[in-house]
Amino acid sequence: MTLFSIVLALILEQVQPLAQQRFVLAPLTRYAHFLEERFNDGQPRHGRIAWLVAIMPLVALALVLQILLAWLQPLLALVLGITVLYMTMGFRQFSHHFTDIHLALRMGELARARTLLGEWRGRSCDRLSSQEVARLAIEQALVDSHRHVFAPLFGFVLLGPAGALLYRLTLFFGTRWGASDFGAFGEFSRRALFVIDWLPLRVSAASFAIVGDFEDAVYCWRTQASGWPDASTGVLLASGAGALGVRLGLPVNDLNGITDRPELGLGEEADVDFMQSMIGLVWRTLVLCLLLLALFWVASWVG
Repeated sequence: MTLFSIVLALILEQVQPLAQQRFVLAPLTRYAHFLEERFNDGQPRHGRIAWLVAIMPLVALALVLQILLAWLQPLLALVLGITVLYMTMGFRQFSHHFTDIHLALRMGELARARTLLGEWRGRSCDRLSSQEVARLAIEQALVDSHRHVFAPLFGFVLLGPAGALLYRLTLFFGTRWGASDFGAFGEFSRRALFVIDWLPLRVSAASFAIVGDFEDAVYCWRTQASGWPDASTGVLLASGAGALGVRLGLPVNDLNGITDRPELGLGEEADVDFMQSMIGLVWRTLVLCLLLLALFWVASWVG
């Protein structure tokens, strides 16, 4: 049932992508604003209470529903799984950004590629070179493929719809309340995201290594990840860079001048050709996940 739900949700998302801003992000933003007005007084304790109030009732409801439907009506349980995955995953959330930037660089339209990357990352990219645009696009795609595809899938495999929903809500509130603007109120949200994402992030990094250059990916993971400002994201980026055989990180020329960043990966400087390799890496990783699920399903059926 898990495998069918994932495959059908992926097909549905490719055929009819969900308008995430309208149906997911906008309602969550209003929900978060409602809680902020009532709980945010800058205290860590109230941030913890707000996080529990925001997430736990919805996850508990999803858990109760999936248990009841699995017992009473398995077909409705399948529909619930597909619906939750469709709402929590977002392959198109990052793939269309990446594809448009890739195409713009292929056509030599650097200005357009900078604009598209700036819209994706939420900051100006007007001073970036073509190699810097390619490098930052690959980095963003590695992070977003984990957050919007592989991590929700991992949560779904472990805990069903409740697991995917738990990750998606934790990511949203960890990103929103974990921002510096919320100060101590967001401390618990930041820690919760770190804890809940710890294992899925390393599973994604290991999957990148398996479908790419395994030795280089493991080497970069072990020697470079800890030097990245966010060590958790560094694990993902270092493994992905090693798997692709490309150099990520490195200084970039943004609006504030040269921003120094550690080097990640081995091999050549990122360019438009490596962007094509990045697309292949994500698809191979997705196929690997589906094949493993299929093997587990066959083994359980035979058993």
